[in-house]
Parts: sequence; C-alpha cells; structure tokens
Amino acid sequence: MPQALADRLAVIRAGMEAAAKAAGRDPASVTLTAVSKTQPPGAIDEALACGLRVFGENRVQEAQTRWSDRRAGLPDLELRLIGPLQSNKAGDAVALFDVIETLDRPKLIGALAAASSKSGRSPRLLVQVNSGEEPQKAGVAPRDVDALIAEARAAGLTVEGLMAIPPADEEPILHFALLAKIATRNGLDVLSMGMSGDFEAAIRLGATHVRVGSALFGERNLDLMPSRG
Repeated sequence: MPQALADRLAVIRAGMEAAAKAAGRDPASVTLTAVSKTQPPGAIDEALACGLRVFGENRVQEAQTRWSDRRAGLPDLELRLIGPLQSNKAGDAVALFDVIETLDRPKLIGALAAASSKSGRSPRLLVQVNSGEEPQKAGVAPRDVDALIAEARAAGLTVEGLMAIPPADEEPILHFALLAKIATRNGLDVLSMGMSGDFEAAIRLGATHVRVGSALFGERNLDLMPSRG
C-alpha cells in the first residue's frame, strides 16, 4: 500500500527538526513549502487536511484553477510562486500570490511595480539566483544580484529574500552557502533553498523555507502537467 501523505509529512518534519537542531536553530524558524504543482485535487485536499497551509506553484494559470475557489475558505493560506514569471502575467501573479520567489530581471521589476500600484496589492518578493549560472535555468547571476535588489527597492517593491535551485550535478552546500552570503550583505532574512533531496543540508546552511514536492506527494504526475504550448 502506498505511504499516506500524512506519514510522508511526518518523516519530512522529523528531518527538518533534526537538521535545525543540529544547526542550533529553532525548528519553528523553518517553513515547509508544499510544492503542489501538477498534483490532483485529492492530493491538495489531503495536504490541507494534514494542516499544510504554505504551497508553491510553478505556473500562474494552473495555480488560478487550483486555488481560486479554495482560497476563500482558507484565511491562513499562503501561496508562493516558485516558477518563472512572464512579465505579461505579472498582474495575475500579484492578484493571486502572497510571495513571488522568482524575480530575476529589470523588466519584471517594472511589470510587478505597475501591477502592484494598479491593484493596491504588493506580494513579498524573493530574487531568484542562478547560482550555477546555468544557461537553461532562470535566475540572475550572483554578480548581478545586488544591483537587481537595489533596483527593485528603488521601485518600491518589497524584497525579503533569495531563492535558488543548485545544479543537479554539483554539491548543493556550496550554493546554499553562497546564497546565505549574498543575503547577509543585502540585509535579507529569507532564504528559500533546499528541495526533497537536500532540504536538510539547506536548513543547516540557514534556509528559512524549503520547497518539498516529490518527498511529500510522491513522484510528479506527468499526465497532469500543463503543456508548454
């Protein structure tokens, strides 16, 4: 019989707690973001029944169909956009998400500032850092992070932290340490780093949010993934 989500959640929380304590940190200082992208409605409802309230989504349109109706009855729900954001979707993203973790270019700063001014709603922002400078991956190069943060702040946006996805074939600890260093020099308190396979290492390096999908929900349901067309 497949392991129930509640059982997988217990294992994840135990790992988070152990990692935090090993680093001399309060386990309550680390938030679990349930990566709900591509998950069927039943899995989302099961996660909510287990008490999870912080969810990460990759695509604005998919998140709208998943959360628009559910949101009304969940005042403590926090939605975080963890996938790349197109500038022409900035208005929809500002309307739906509490946190956008993927600010990575000046053009998006302008789009988010305009959308926030128009709607009166200002999601908190994280700058996505392409710590491995991988050409196929979104994010700003480490050398350009400080300037992008300064530009976003000058535009009146609230940048509270950084997000990164280390290269799959490299030791993630080096990338987590780099992210923590950039955050410190910019006075940022939030670090969204660490996923299913490395969240414990990320917590030891200062992660405040870990994004866990497959370890929580099981392997991704490819049949439910939206097309790119």
